[in-house]
Amino acid sequence: MARARSADYALNREAIVRSAARLFAQRGYPGTSMSDLARECGISKALLYHYVSDKYELLREITEGHVSRLEAIIGEVEALRLPAPARLRELIRRFVHEYAQARHDHGVLTQDVKFLEPRDRSRVLKKERAVVAAFAVAIGQARPELARAALAKPLTMLLFGMINWMFTWLKPNGALAHDDVAPIVADLFLGGLGAVQAPAAVLVEARD
Repeated sequence: MARARSADYALNREAIVRSAARLFAQRGYPGTSMSDLARECGISKALLYHYVSDKYELLREITEGHVSRLEAIIGEVEALRLPAPARLRELIRRFVHEYAQARHDHGVLTQDVKFLEPRDRSRVLKKERAVVAAFAVAIGQARPELARAALAKPLTMLLFGMINWMFTWLKPNGALAHDDVAPIVADLFLGGLGAVQAPAAVLVEARD
């Protein structure tokens, strides 16, 4: 007879996944062992294996879960049926906010996706390409002449160049919150440097 799962099984397993994301982001997937993870979670290695079969299962879940959430954001924003420039701003805002909540997951996706087996890596990369394509469509609809010049995809990659690596320098509890930076990214991308407005909180701090 299979061992019955406790009522808090899902919560305990999610805590393990969160700890794994943090360790993978800090040490890298190859540099993290199941023993490290058990110590981080404060449980025995035997109990850890009650929740996950191996380290690879965690890597697959973290990377695919992250890109799946990004895909879901695309769908939520498209359902709002906003005008093209407003849709692009909302996409930027929600992606920056998501990265703030999942900075470790994003770090793992960025640095460790190469350790996925080909079938799993292909599935994750397909989701990533769908996200990029959705942004390219939004940019092309905001500036059709740039789409006609085949610049929507390059502009999309420039935009992701601004936000994809934010987790490496924008720290939690810093002077700027992710929600402060999101409109700055949108202003900079859509209007250039002259369009950027400083967040009110930063202006107040500068005067003090």
